[in-house]
Amino acid sequence: MVDDSNQSDRNETHSSIGRRALVRGATVAGLSLTGAGVGSADTDVSSAAAGSGEFVFFQYFHETWPTITENLSTVADRGYDGIWIQAPQESALSWDDRDGRNDPPLGYQPIDFRSFDSEFGTEADLRCLIDTAHEHDLEVYVDCVMNHMAAKRGYDFPQFDEEHFHTHVGSIDDWDDEHQVKHGDLLGLKDLAQLAAHGHADTAPYVREQLRSYMKKIADFGADGYRYDAAKHVEPEYWERYANVWAEEFDMNRLGEVLDGSVEYVQNYIETGMNALDYPLYWVLQDVFDYGDMRRLEGAGVTAQDPWHSWPFVQNHDESAPPQYHLAHAHVLTIEGTPMVYNLYPDELLDDDAITNMVWVKKNLAGGTTYWRYADADLGIYERDSNLLVGLNNDADEWRGEWVYTTWRNETLKDYSGTGADVTVNGDGWVEIWVPPEDWVFYAPY
Repeated sequence: MVDDSNQSDRNETHSSIGRRALVRGATVAGLSLTGAGVGSADTDVSSAAAGSGEFVFFQYFHETWPTITENLSTVADRGYDGIWIQAPQESALSWDDRDGRNDPPLGYQPIDFRSFDSEFGTEADLRCLIDTAHEHDLEVYVDCVMNHMAAKRGYDFPQFDEEHFHTHVGSIDDWDDEHQVKHGDLLGLKDLAQLAAHGHADTAPYVREQLRSYMKKIADFGADGYRYDAAKHVEPEYWERYANVWAEEFDMNRLGEVLDGSVEYVQNYIETGMNALDYPLYWVLQDVFDYGDMRRLEGAGVTAQDPWHSWPFVQNHDESAPPQYHLAHAHVLTIEGTPMVYNLYPDELLDDDAITNMVWVKKNLAGGTTYWRYADADLGIYERDSNLLVGLNNDADEWRGEWVYTTWRNETLKDYSGTGADVTVNGDGWVEIWVPPEDWVFYAPY
């Protein structure tokens, strides 16, 4: 393998418990749920070691609702558990405004939260997408934009007047100034005032009423969760006292975009009652998988501290992938947490056998606490307790091997990446594994 860069009425096909409630309960308890993954063509699923199994989500962007709907059977066949789609409300910008497939991404400049007829399709199209996803046992997380409205319109919006916005800051010029970050206009997008502070005691309740109705409409369409856009640009108080309380009321999961490199900063938002995309880990991945130092992966990101609330990722619509694209995914799809997998062109990713195999490994073999067994600048080896032994080599030229301690005894392990030969753990728990240049191995019992 050679690396290269470049989820109205609820659908009733879920169990009587409700998959959302089951997933959320397991997450809170720090548990994993077994997935029915699909292996690569040469993987013997029946003989694979039984790991705890963990969820994998697919970021499905840059397509209309009907196009996504038509492809959901393929998403499910590849082993994914859910999808994250763009914000559905009426927004500024159209397909014609783009300079390339993702420049800019659509749906992030709201005009009217009450209408879900958008560039992606009609409200009926969105309902069909969600219903079809549930038929394939896929969850749907819907992007939810509550920080701001569209740019270049002044304060001309059907739902809001000037008094409903933060007007005392202007643009965000100093990213170290938390007042600007939370009350300024992000990239010119007019910043809504959700709380009573700064002269909004009379107007904030109305703003919150509109945002609650927006969240309820997403839930009423049958979605399973929200992805909160620009969460760091809104005071944590709003999420803790209002949005996350409403989400619980509507039986919805929530995932926050807290774009910051500090684990402590992101954790402050998690503590309001949400999960979070692991941006602190992302910045480490960018360096390590550019032929950097593999030792930096040990203990990195929110995932290493709080995997039950962390969603690691290699890239998304805002952030590019590191040069060692597949090797980075081999890490993100074997560590703890709930990975979100993205590709600019979804068909390319869904046809990528290496990624599909990693998804299968995550869902069928991964589980348990992570123990790092060895790390140097080029080689990283870690074990998911009694389930999976992962080796990553970012040396572009040389094979790397090492003896490591494991939890197994006198056990033969198979490489489920299809690369390495079987290895046998001795009676003291030690085994020698070798990893090809710029490649990976996934060892587990037969």
